[in-house]
Amino acid sequence: MKTLKIKTVIVAVIMATGFTGQVMAQELNGRDIVEKVYNLPTGEDQTSNLTMTLINKSGSERVRKIKQFTKDLGDVEKSIMFFQSPADVKNTSFMSWTYDDESKSDDQWIYLPTLKKVKRISSDSKSDYFMGSDFTYDDLGDRKLDDDTHKLIGNETIDGIDYYVVESTPKDEDYMYSKTKTWIRKDNFIGLKKEFYDEDGELLKILKIKKFVEISGFLVITSSEMENVQKNHRTTMILDNVEINTGIPASKFSERMMMRGI
Repeated sequence: MKTLKIKTVIVAVIMATGFTGQVMAQELNGRDIVEKVYNLPTGEDQTSNLTMTLINKSGSERVRKIKQFTKDLGDVEKSIMFFQSPADVKNTSFMSWTYDDESKSDDQWIYLPTLKKVKRISSDSKSDYFMGSDFTYDDLGDRKLDDDTHKLIGNETIDGIDYYVVESTPKDEDYMYSKTKTWIRKDNFIGLKKEFYDEDGELLKILKIKKFVEISGFLVITSSEMENVQKNHRTTMILDNVEINTGIPASKFSERMMMRGI
């Protein structure tokens, strides 16, 4: 089953997973660790409220309120989010379909009420930043396990917690990031930090998980922050009112619903 992203949001940009059993470190290579990260049980569906806060270098904040839904349909995971405030983004919606098929790329759409039109996000636009945040459209998707070469580059102990440090290098030389590094807890395989490096190999962004909780038997990331260190800009994500396995209908995830709203 796919990971929910820190879309939930997204719980995946950072790659998180629940407890999968104690395994000796020497038995795991980089790919093994990331594969476990991808296998988080998430339930059949999830509903939540998301508060997205954009913080610029002077400390000024813009707060956006979002309602989001995610459903795992077996061979595809679908998510949709509806912006509720402020007024300049109200009724904007975004939808993403992520496929289990390794050969299929994510499909993504955005609805802009001023244009009264649903726009498909092209592959050329995946590196664009989503709604002024520090997440790209690609970040909001679910990168396939074997799109990268994963290497265990170290082990660290931070605040008494043991971590694997995994470096992931894209097989596509034209990908927007030259590599990423992820710090993954050894006890439950939750990723607490992820660094993104630009095409020149310079540190571009850092994603940090601030809080995760257990809800209905599943681990859910409820607070995270993405910082663009080159632009001195941050985006925080706070999740609340999380409900799992409520029976969201598959019909919720359509272009018609994007235009109609919640």
